[in-house]
Amino acid sequence: MKRLAPKCLALILAAATFLAPPALATELTEMTAEERAAFRAEVRAYLLDNPEVLMEAIDVLERRQAAAAVANDSELIANNADELFNDGYSHVAGNPDGDVTMVEFVDYRCSYCRKAFPELKALIETDGNIRVIFKEFPILGEASTLSSQFAISTQLVAGQAAYGPMHDALMTLRGNPSEAVLVEMANDQGLDGEAIWNGMSDPRVAEIIRNNHLLGQRMQISGTPTFVVEDQMLRGYVPLDGMMQIVAELRAAKEG
Repeated sequence: MKRLAPKCLALILAAATFLAPPALATELTEMTAEERAAFRAEVRAYLLDNPEVLMEAIDVLERRQAAAAVANDSELIANNADELFNDGYSHVAGNPDGDVTMVEFVDYRCSYCRKAFPELKALIETDGNIRVIFKEFPILGEASTLSSQFAISTQLVAGQAAYGPMHDALMTLRGNPSEAVLVEMANDQGLDGEAIWNGMSDPRVAEIIRNNHLLGQRMQISGTPTFVVEDQMLRGYVPLDGMMQIVAELRAAKEG
């Protein structure tokens, strides 16, 4: 029979110790070197004869870790609820009075944000009862920051109604977001592109981005897109079917 690699055996012993009752775990730490070596030999021999036990142990360990992560995310959301859902400056799309609120931490240059973009729009349009909050969260360099600054300035200069079309245009922009490109983009939407570009120097623009980054740190967010849906955190791209299922489950839980 094939021998287990030392790294694999170490994982086995770690899982065995983790899953052991507290009394047994204490006894393991009090063993002599000879007793510990004999115990390891017994464990190894048993697992070689019953390798399926290893997979069962690892499965239990992974499920416990996943449950702990979910609980941690729920606590993070609860502790930062006001800034997540009611900060007073983040753009609100969809139905402002929707029964399910979704927050997206978004970077316009993120390929997975762009992949999620049409699916999120489809969810908003087909559902009709979802409130979506966008958190400008540029983390991929200068082009990301420039795009977020222009989007925020659009809202400050031209109002809430102007943000949505600009958000969509930035999300689908193929080239680099230079001054000329952004100003022309705004002008094409009937806005004053120069005023929006100049508005990027408004201290409020930098403050909003800084606040979002600080919130992201507290939420332990390191990548985009990250979604907060009520009391759940979804780290990464989620297809439309997955979003719809999560929303349906949340509504069912509220009704129950």
